[in-house]
Amino acid sequence: MSDKTRSEVEQIKENSNYLRGSLVQSLENRITGALFPDDTNLIKFHGSYQQTDRDLDRERKFQKLEPLYSFMIRVRVPAGVATAAQWLRMDQLADQYGNGTIKLTTRQAFQLHGVAKRHLKATIQGFNEVLLDSIAGCGDVNRNVMCSPNPEESAVHAAVWALSQEISRAFTPKTTAYAEIWLDGKRVDAEPDEEPIYGKTYLPRKFKIALSVPPQNDTDIFSNDIGLIAIQENGVLQGFNVAAGGGLGMTFGMLETFPRLADMLGFVPTEQVVAVCEAIITTQRDFGNRENRKLSRLKYTVEKMGLEAFKLEVERRAGIQFAPAKPYQFTHSGDEYGWKRLENGDFHLSLFIEGGRIADFPDYPLKKALGAVAQVHHGDFRLTGNQNLIIGNISAADRPAIQAILEEYGILQFTYAQTALRQNSIACVALPTCSQAFAEAERYLPQLIDQLDVLIRANGLEKSAITIRMTGCPNGCGRPYMSEIGLVGKSPGYYNLYLGGAHDGTRLNKLYLEMLDEAGIIAALQPIFESYSREIQQGERFGDYVLRKGIVAATTHGTNFHA
Repeated sequence: MSDKTRSEVEQIKENSNYLRGSLVQSLENRITGALFPDDTNLIKFHGSYQQTDRDLDRERKFQKLEPLYSFMIRVRVPAGVATAAQWLRMDQLADQYGNGTIKLTTRQAFQLHGVAKRHLKATIQGFNEVLLDSIAGCGDVNRNVMCSPNPEESAVHAAVWALSQEISRAFTPKTTAYAEIWLDGKRVDAEPDEEPIYGKTYLPRKFKIALSVPPQNDTDIFSNDIGLIAIQENGVLQGFNVAAGGGLGMTFGMLETFPRLADMLGFVPTEQVVAVCEAIITTQRDFGNRENRKLSRLKYTVEKMGLEAFKLEVERRAGIQFAPAKPYQFTHSGDEYGWKRLENGDFHLSLFIEGGRIADFPDYPLKKALGAVAQVHHGDFRLTGNQNLIIGNISAADRPAIQAILEEYGILQFTYAQTALRQNSIACVALPTCSQAFAEAERYLPQLIDQLDVLIRANGLEKSAITIRMTGCPNGCGRPYMSEIGLVGKSPGYYNLYLGGAHDGTRLNKLYLEMLDEAGIIAALQPIFESYSREIQQGERFGDYVLRKGIVAATTHGTNFHA
């Protein structure tokens, strides 16, 4: 492929010397708070995005100042399990160098926001000291590997969690650039500069892997490039159903872009999973679109090759043959809140974290409370795929102290007081820092749910776990196209409304109405809530009801998402 047909990002990657570029020089340049243009692409592979405070852009331009540049850092937490010491360090770094908050992402990672360029290195060194890192937090590589974060729940959960760690290690970039630039070359296990899996230009686009243990689909398996569904028999892990080709981003006005759920390739025993993942990754490396980044995800590669040809190529590269997929059943994609006793006598406590934002709010000092818990907790902290938090492995001896802290600050009360609609909500960051956002999401969804909760309570639906997700743009970071109610920002204050996703994460939704403001959203949903409360059948989920009544047509494949 010639330089004229490859995208600009492809050329930047190839010329970067394995992700170094001129990052060192960019960091040393004190004239601006920004990086050199090419380095804004390369720093993504190191887990960071350059951003501006869009709330201040107009005023700073009027004052003839450059935009207020800062950086988001995405810290990997493979399978979402962090120690109390790691939690305390992230809490400290958020105050010392960030905007005083932590974002829990939909991929079980930490995000710090508002870090100035001059503080980037100190921040990254700070969390590396507690064995966290940000390499491959972003960029055209395999990102944070997701997994149901409960290895103590059963022997099968433990085996699946262990495999997620193996997958994470296998597909972390091998370049020593991260250690050299951020850690002063202090990593003792640095390998030679080569990328045996990725090559000099890495992948055509980002890549995501998730594992789940049915009946839980709390990692939204089918939204990933690779989804691994654990199959067990009599409490023993047999292997995995492998799905490939999921991805949710699209572009308004480009019908050739669409969200897509992963297709099932078949079943493989556990010992073949890493080889199969590598075969899928290298197939995408070699066949993926490197000309148009809007069409470069694996989902489009599968569409271009055809599912059967793609499957045969994966089998050839892995040296395996898929068996037919084995039976399984998902029942939900959300989190179960409250206390749960484990077989060993310890406890997990699952908390609802609205928008995934750990901060001290008026009358709700969440960050302070969790910091106090981390000081006395001998277990861990677990980030879920729904932006929520599990305080994990609480001993019976520690439970009274932790419960007292959370009750003192109102944390438990907040979780229990919410409607199931709010408890099943997700919002991306959007404004003011995301450059792609057309509209609000995290800052606005709680206010909208305040209004929707009035309708929910009036119709006796407080305990109906309806999934609602909002994003500020169509890129799909909050997985809006898989929710029963999806709201995607089209312009400031206006959203497209999607309905009919499956509660268990196995079906995309469909566009219902476009360009709705708050009054329009409420007016559209009110009669549907009212009829659902009257006509609901036994066990019927909201998304299924919407299809049964013909309010929208079912999306059976990404290629008819726009139909």
